[in-house]
Amino acid sequence: MRNNIIAASLLVTSALFAQEKELSKTQKDSIESLNEVIITTDAIVGSKFKAKNKAGSTYFISPKELKTFNYDDVSRILRTVPGVTIQEEDGFGLRPNIGMRGTSPNRSEKITLMEDGILIAPAPYSAPAAYYFPTVNRMQSFEILKGGSQIQYGPYTTGGAMNMVSTQIPNRFSGRVIASIGSFNTKKTYVNIGDEHKNFGYVLEYNNRNSDGFKKIDNSSKNTGFQGNDYVAKFRINTNADAKVYQSLTAKIQYSEDLANETYLGLTDADYANNPYRRYVGSNEDYIETEHKQIMLTHLIKPFENFSITTKAYKNEFARNWYKLDAVKVGASKVSINNILTDPETYNAEYRAITGADNTINNALLVKANNRMYEAKGIQTVANYTFETGKTKHDIDFGIRYHEDFEDRFQWVDGYAIQNGVMNRTSNGTPGTDANAIVKAEAIAAHILYNLSIDKFTFTPGIRYEDIKLNSLNYGTNDVLRAGTTLARANNKTNVWIPGMGILYKINDDYNIFTSVHKGFSPPGVKAGEDAESSLNTELGFRFHKNALQGEIIGYYNNFSNLQGSDSMSGGGAGTGDLFNVGEAIVKGIELLATYDVINNREKGFKLPVTVSYTLTDTELKNNFNSTIWGTVESGDEIPYIAKNQLAITTAFETEKFNFALSGKYVDAFRTEAGVGTIPANNRVASNFIIDFSAKYHLNKNISLMGNIINLLDKEYAVSRVPAGLRPGQPFGINFGIMAQL
Repeated sequence: MRNNIIAASLLVTSALFAQEKELSKTQKDSIESLNEVIITTDAIVGSKFKAKNKAGSTYFISPKELKTFNYDDVSRILRTVPGVTIQEEDGFGLRPNIGMRGTSPNRSEKITLMEDGILIAPAPYSAPAAYYFPTVNRMQSFEILKGGSQIQYGPYTTGGAMNMVSTQIPNRFSGRVIASIGSFNTKKTYVNIGDEHKNFGYVLEYNNRNSDGFKKIDNSSKNTGFQGNDYVAKFRINTNADAKVYQSLTAKIQYSEDLANETYLGLTDADYANNPYRRYVGSNEDYIETEHKQIMLTHLIKPFENFSITTKAYKNEFARNWYKLDAVKVGASKVSINNILTDPETYNAEYRAITGADNTINNALLVKANNRMYEAKGIQTVANYTFETGKTKHDIDFGIRYHEDFEDRFQWVDGYAIQNGVMNRTSNGTPGTDANAIVKAEAIAAHILYNLSIDKFTFTPGIRYEDIKLNSLNYGTNDVLRAGTTLARANNKTNVWIPGMGILYKINDDYNIFTSVHKGFSPPGVKAGEDAESSLNTELGFRFHKNALQGEIIGYYNNFSNLQGSDSMSGGGAGTGDLFNVGEAIVKGIELLATYDVINNREKGFKLPVTVSYTLTDTELKNNFNSTIWGTVESGDEIPYIAKNQLAITTAFETEKFNFALSGKYVDAFRTEAGVGTIPANNRVASNFIIDFSAKYHLNKNISLMGNIINLLDKEYAVSRVPAGLRPGQPFGINFGIMAQL
């Protein structure tokens, strides 16, 4: 820590006393434009200009936009992106739940998550639930692709894909320190430093976040916050820029460790109404501890003009133990925490146990150590060739990837008792006696995408191929040494072609229309009878940019021949991880995004852009079935956890000296079990409208003061009823900080 403080102090001092010539207004505008473009092998879109000229729904969040609010919660960063569903959980965005175009947001398991162009979920094929999510502070841009734009990036091609571009090696010596402190004793420190020479470049990063949290555990002094550290180093060697055959090799090393006193235990409706920020004493021992390691090598070669080959070899390791109350046994059988909070009258003895109202026998509270290890590794190569024949432009993209991943469950259960309102351990479980299994995946994926531009038309046909092998080794709870005496095996495999086609017509420089059609796909589970998810997805969009107004409107229609659901504890289930076939379903919607520059006075340096984002999502299930997750389902029911209407409004008053910004997000009420019509109170999460505020004052070109307010109006609002019980969003919170850069 002492070395980190010294490094930060040196960087701040350097920024304070750095002497540089003042830039002209023209130079400033030029540099600002360049900062909106990410030219790197880690980006897949790279700029708003490219996003607006794709034959499919594409969104690019630039470095400038990320700096406006300085969010470290991706749930808030994505709030203005239409078509995206966010299910909050802990209030800080530590483990975000993201869905797109009607896909389940639970643990972001139905979208393709990438960092720097590689899959970043712990085990994207065998166990895609994203219990690890990269630290947002170190991201330079976000790229979101939906519709026909996403078929290059599998294996999940139904809702969409998101690529997070981490901090890039700078083209000159530079550094930055951001330090802030705020409500709930929240402290954040971010430091980076980097440089580029003729044949060598580097960037080093350190990120620390910690907080005491905004909830209070009954009869306990333990905080409900978190602490985490993230370290990244990138090094690049390259030939001369004018070499006949240009090549570069970049190594990226990342390590992070996190500890959060988080729980799956929410509140009953009555307790939530009385105090939404309460936590029962039965959650006192709950925490999640994680460790993530990444190493990635990126090789770029340009054998000749307009032809490049980028190869990435990667390995991600993730270990986590979420130690949390799972069930209560005060009678003949144990009762899950979800059932207790859903019906506290029927399970009154169990409810009184978790609240500490009654003393219990030993081992009445069963705390499960959801101890798991993950690994994902692979190598992928993408070749790009562009050329022209007369007035026709050709852009061909070919890629192939070999990938392996696994999830290793080695879990146990400890027993606790409540005595005088305090939770005490009464027995220690043996590792492997709760869950003792490994699921492995091996996948080969390839794609070809062809962009053909003829006059005002761009045609984008493409196809993706996935060959997936899954196998499971379940050693059983009596074979903790894994001798294989009771080993149960299961396996599944699939191979699929995923075609897509997009068409863009550029009416003029101000307007274009596009349409796309593609196959939606999600891999099956490892057990027999768990089918792949399959759908036919279409969209039609119109983009406009006239004077001070710009934006787009898109309509889409996803027709599922088989929709998947999953049994996860985070989704309110038993936590087996098994998939279930939902069958036919329809998801359709409208996505609107518009920005209007109310003031844009370049001479005086004033700007006042207002952005409005609206999403309408309409879902319909076509089959009758029973599910422990979705309840009793009848044809015509809506998919749970998808809000029908979402609206976001953001405005920012910008000058050369200071900036003020407001961001508001409305989320419609949604149901937690499948149904139609009026949502019953016991599975309803009410609508909310939350406003955030941000301000920044530039002392000089190197030093800025900044602050933001989360939940400006201090609204009490529920975000979910899973994993168990009602959960609140973050209350009013204010943060102040300083940023120094050179």
